[in-house]
Amino acid sequence: MSRATPPQPEQLCEQPPARAPELRAMTVADLDHVMAIEVQAYGHPWSRGNFTDSLAAGYVAEVLHGAGSQELLGYFVAMPGAQELHLLNLTVAPPHQHHGWGLLLLRAVRERARSRGMGAVWLEVRAGNERARAVYRTFGFAERGTRRGYYPAFASRREDAIVMDLEISPELQRAAD
Repeated sequence: MSRATPPQPEQLCEQPPARAPELRAMTVADLDHVMAIEVQAYGHPWSRGNFTDSLAAGYVAEVLHGAGSQELLGYFVAMPGAQELHLLNLTVAPPHQHHGWGLLLLRAVRERARSRGMGAVWLEVRAGNERARAVYRTFGFAERGTRRGYYPAFASRREDAIVMDLEISPELQRAAD
């Protein structure tokens, strides 16, 4: 008597087509998940109050969910200014880093600035965060200066911030209209 080979999982059901992740406006209901990522990602995380205040002020804040899931991959918060969008926080959940989600979030930030007719996106990044600085430079940001002692650091010290900007050309702004 011979035994039949059990069917493989791919034979039991068809694989659903891959879906794109979903980017949507951040709400207060998202903050438990956002805070779980924030404290995992940073030694000096934003407080829940920072996020609540940003939402109350009407800042541009969005969350990125995995395709067809409630899993939060990342988020950003940006403050509109006169002719610029100031990126205050962009975070990818540590287990999902190095998969391109940060670049997807940066493209969304750039698009939000374009759609509002803004000429630039500005940000500060820790001077010691070479990985993030490299990602921003690759995306087209330029280093413009330093803010001395901008960030809290360990042992009652402060860390400098590198100020970077991404200019959005008038042609790209008109294309978004």
